[in-house]
Amino acid sequence: MGFAVCGGAQIMCSFGMAPSALNVLPLNKTMSNTPIANIMDNKPMVNVMPFGMCTCLSNPTVASATAAALGVLTPMPCVPVLTAPWAPGSPTVLVGGQPALNNTSKLMCAYGGVIQILNPGTTNIQVP
Repeated sequence: MGFAVCGGAQIMCSFGMAPSALNVLPLNKTMSNTPIANIMDNKPMVNVMPFGMCTCLSNPTVASATAAALGVLTPMPCVPVLTAPWAPGSPTVLVGGQPALNNTSKLMCAYGGVIQILNPGTTNIQVP
């Protein structure tokens, strides 16, 4: 059992240097004062904003900067590349026709980072 995630939830990438906030568009998703997220709230630069600087060598800009610095890890600005929905979502609660996002869900960046929910926001709605 977890908590539903709402707009403004604090999220973090394992290779990012700063937390970010999850933006949730309110299209048919209000069950509380703030919109509740579903697994399809995974659009870079719309729902998921950058996490400061990226430290993952799978990120081409980090790899190039690190090579130019003779192998010294050189973080570069984070631009999330997200190709799949959050997983897993709630198996029994739908929000906007999709499984609700709960605080145990994770999102994978194509460069290798794992994005997780640090704080689900101001909702106290429990979802499985």
